[in-house]
Amino acid sequence: MDTSRPHPARMYDYYLGGWDNYEVDRVAAERVIEVHPQVRLSARANRAFLQRAVRELVRGGIRQIIDIGTGIPTSPNTHEVAREIAPDTRVVYIDNDPIVATHAGARLTNTERTSFVLGDVRDPKAVLDHPAVRELIDFDQPVALLLVAVLHFVRSDEDPAALVATLADALPAGSHLVLSHATDEPYEAYEAGRTDVRAREGVVNVYKSATATLNLRSKTEIHDLFGPFTLLDPGVVRVPLWRPDGDVPGPEELNNIIFYGGVGRKD
Repeated sequence: MDTSRPHPARMYDYYLGGWDNYEVDRVAAERVIEVHPQVRLSARANRAFLQRAVRELVRGGIRQIIDIGTGIPTSPNTHEVAREIAPDTRVVYIDNDPIVATHAGARLTNTERTSFVLGDVRDPKAVLDHPAVRELIDFDQPVALLLVAVLHFVRSDEDPAALVATLADALPAGSHLVLSHATDEPYEAYEAGRTDVRAREGVVNVYKSATATLNLRSKTEIHDLFGPFTLLDPGVVRVPLWRPDGDVPGPEELNNIIFYGGVGRKD
């Protein structure tokens, strides 16, 4: 348990206004905010995307969810959103930070059909074989796999596409992948966005001192991560544009929201 270096999950908690973080996380997060003041806007938009996607899939009949890289539980979290629609939905949360595990365990105590596993997306077999996962998840029935704001902490030499493929192999037809990922690409309708590349380089530099580096990827690279999953409309888009349930931001705001997201189905 390392509290001497900032952890992305605890920094993300700080962006969302949470209190489950340490001084080292707050200092690093403030350095990110200094070079990219809109990071909180991105975090909120990403959280809203997760919630819309979960609602969409549960309305479509999904009743079990594996949420990898969940971070500090922030209400309403995945199981709370799903159970607004289907109270019998089963959810397993997975994260690689023992401090996250401590907070999650405390908050999920006595929550039925919900579990937390200390695991890492870079070891998908261990995740899939964990007893708590096997106890709650029936791999003969469709599963929603959530990889929301996690794969950009996986280096290219760790082959994130292969990790997704391994997870996908364990899931039956009718399963879905919900994925979001940070980018350094400007929003295509906002040409002035090309001037803020330096700011995004500054964000990457902050994460070099964290427990995981930030690896920004292009829209094409993020699209390729879906592998065997067929993308649902509208494909890979800036997260506020994925089936919005309210007003859509303009080009400048979309440029400042650095996440692409999408949902795919395994046929």
